[in-house]
Amino acid sequence: MVPQDEQIRAMVEAWDEEAEATGWLGPEVAFGLAYKYIQPGQSILDIGIGTGLGSVLFRKAGLKVYGMDVSQEMLDACCSKGFTDLTRHDLTKLPYPYDSESLDLAVCVGVLNFFSDLSAVFGESARILRKGGLFVFVVGDRTENEALEVVVGAEHTQSGAPVTLYRHSARQINRWVNGNGFTPLRSLAFTMYMDREKTQSLRASAYLVRKRESIEQSLGGDA
Repeated sequence: MVPQDEQIRAMVEAWDEEAEATGWLGPEVAFGLAYKYIQPGQSILDIGIGTGLGSVLFRKAGLKVYGMDVSQEMLDACCSKGFTDLTRHDLTKLPYPYDSESLDLAVCVGVLNFFSDLSAVFGESARILRKGGLFVFVVGDRTENEALEVVVGAEHTQSGAPVTLYRHSARQINRWVNGNGFTPLRSLAFTMYMDREKTQSLRASAYLVRKRESIEQSLGGDA
């Protein structure tokens, strides 16, 4: 029998290798958008932390990382990388296990593609972040005329089965951003690939938003 720590190490290496091989830039893009606004010692919640790819750069920059994921295997993978403040929790179950206005930033990379409705993630991020806190996230992008759903074939999923992903338009994102008391700061479109040969791709967008500090700001942002 293969020892558990070796199994975890193998899973982490396979997952991270696949991200590297397909040219997954989500973590770098998200960090790049947020970099000029962050300070060492701040706290950040990685929503759907996975193997920790979305948090590594923030940790290197001196931030305290908290991670949440539904998969214990993923949390074990994060532990193997030295992450310690981890919680197992389903993102669809409210509330998230963090106090209101308790953290400085939130990041969500490589997760929102699996949800058609992002209300829970935006609502809980707004509750958990301190006033003026930052939320940086990545979504699959689409025009208003394109379908919400896109099916990725089994040959590209590494799971032997097709996977349905969800893409969100700028209009949808703006509705969730403004409706939950955030102000848009920056955004950047980029390409994410489904296969190592980079023959199948989807458009993606990263957004950085800030939680408003007052009701007046919220009213002004929605006008």
